[in-house]
Amino acid sequence: MKLFKLALAAFGVAFAIGGATVASALPGPVQLSGNTYNRSVCSQVGLVPGVARCHARVVTDARGQILAGKSATASPALAPSGYGPADLRSAYWMYGTGRATTTVAVVDAYGYPNAERDLNVYRKQFGLPACTTANGCFRKVNQSGGTSYPAMDVGWAQETALDLDMVSAMCPNCHILLVQASSASFSALAAAENTAARLGAHAISNSYGGGETGSTTYETAYNHPGIAITVSSGDDGFGVQFPASSPHVTAVGGTSLRRATNKRGWTESAWNGAGSGCSVLYAKPAWQTDALCARRMVADVSAVADPNTGVAVYAPTSTTAAGWMVFGGTSVAAPIIAGFYGVNGGTVTYGSDPYAHKAYLWDVRSGSNGVCGGTYLCTGGLSYDGPTGLGSPNSNVAF
Repeated sequence: MKLFKLALAAFGVAFAIGGATVASALPGPVQLSGNTYNRSVCSQVGLVPGVARCHARVVTDARGQILAGKSATASPALAPSGYGPADLRSAYWMYGTGRATTTVAVVDAYGYPNAERDLNVYRKQFGLPACTTANGCFRKVNQSGGTSYPAMDVGWAQETALDLDMVSAMCPNCHILLVQASSASFSALAAAENTAARLGAHAISNSYGGGETGSTTYETAYNHPGIAITVSSGDDGFGVQFPASSPHVTAVGGTSLRRATNKRGWTESAWNGAGSGCSVLYAKPAWQTDALCARRMVADVSAVADPNTGVAVYAPTSTTAAGWMVFGGTSVAAPIIAGFYGVNGGTVTYGSDPYAHKAYLWDVRSGSNGVCGGTYLCTGGLSYDGPTGLGSPNSNVAF
């Protein structure tokens, strides 16, 4: 039986342990960002057409074991490492907190039974108001809008924890809607996306992606006029993923974020893992005018994504336990930008708003995510570039 389970695991098949169903697909290999080891929390099935992989990267030791701090209930509790809400709000000059009349949705795959509990550990740690089902701030549904939730996958639950915490950091007074797709297929995630829009989200955060092949069937799920849809650009460097390549979303690239002695107090460069490039399927939106890509170019904007300059998150370590971790990946950046849209709360015309408010973005002018002949497609530089788009937020005006 053990050998059979190991064989299933090699193909990413789920099986039951102690009554709890968990997915056993292997996460990504360990990488080194600066002096920080990290790996993807989700399996490599994002390389299969029609299936997405989440874009969260967790800090580990050299063997790939997560460097998780103690649970909040442990004695003594371990203070979290990584940037917290005050750091992120300082770096991006966020001055608003949002309103309870605005809902930011998070779409992810699989279940996360303790999402509400873990979210509020994070919020309490950093002095944010409670966001619960009881006070009307938090709501969790399945991809159809019901309350029969999919089975838990620990890796995707870690992704979800990251997304919920980042939305909270940027828009602490917004209501949060968590929509859980039954799987990581484009079909299930598209159904969840449509549900998030139907249930009244002003902004929807998506921290996953896969190959463009076969994606046109599902692109309409990301076309919701008036709703800000943010999508992480990917963590594999130069190259395009869907749904970031949809012309109806705000594609969010990634940076390395460090403290500095300049007026801003921070400095950023393009993160070498951030996705960027030219779509082979989707038309260029009217507001995008870069010269080397005839079709949709990724990204539009960016935020911190480098695990070496990662963020604090309270996330599950198993199906029952949780602890403090440090995360990177463009999965950090997408919900940060969704939080900006939530705080701003105004009219949204797909991803066009930042292009009309370039003065309210920090231009990221250094760093690279691959080899592209030294062009802006993969190299940070003056004004627009692929890895960071128009730059990172300088107040919420751009959104």
